[in-house]
Amino acid sequence: MTAAVAPTRFRRRSLAEYTGLVLVLALVVSSLAATAPSLDKIGRGVARLFAPSGLVMQMFPPDFSRIVPIGWKLLETLQMAVAGCALGLVFALPFAILATDRLSPHPLIRTAARALIALFRTVPDLVWAIVFIIVVGLGPAAGVLAIMVDKIGFAGRFFAEAMEETDPGPQDALRAIGASRLGLIVSAVIPASLPSFTATSLFALEKSVRGSAALGLVGAGGIGVDLKVAFDLFNYDEALAIILMMLALVIAVEQGSGWIRRKLI
Repeated sequence: MTAAVAPTRFRRRSLAEYTGLVLVLALVVSSLAATAPSLDKIGRGVARLFAPSGLVMQMFPPDFSRIVPIGWKLLETLQMAVAGCALGLVFALPFAILATDRLSPHPLIRTAARALIALFRTVPDLVWAIVFIIVVGLGPAAGVLAIMVDKIGFAGRFFAEAMEETDPGPQDALRAIGASRLGLIVSAVIPASLPSFTATSLFALEKSVRGSAALGLVGAGGIGVDLKVAFDLFNYDEALAIILMMLALVIAVEQGSGWIRRKLI
């Protein structure tokens, strides 16, 4: 009888793989050494934060005297998030179809669609907000357009990956009986990808609500304008009230989207 040999815990790696791991580790260590704050600076900063005249002491108790106008601004923030997210999801689907290997009509179109999705995803939404402020002026319209472009990049990538991971069998069967490209997409690809589409859309809505609160910092509407004014005027107690109301809105949206996700997926 031969003795049982225990399976190897880790597979043997080549010299190139070990070199890559060492380079990644060196990058992490050098990044921490060059950019991470020292424990001494963190300690002094925390002490100033909680000092009798520090920021935390000036924030408490929160000032809810302007709860009504703040509430209307929160509603505007939610409307910006919903409108921008809805437009972004609508436009993300055709971009994703053009970026999918089996569905794109031509490799050049696929490459261009992927490049645009990467561009929309790479540029921060605050930068898009500044661009659209130049185009349409200050206000929530610029915020809606910025959220829309950001969501095209966010959802377009995940929509494309979901469609590429679908079972090709039904698509090949429809193609064999002469189905058109549009019929194949509507009858086989989208129904198979719908659970992933739903999850991605709900995550996009949550991301839009969080992001829309910050767009007001550059003048793109929403509650961020009031938050910036409160900090500029050193009304830290009012700023805390705004932050707490923003937190309540984000939690409500996350709970609602989680309930929808459990019901639909």
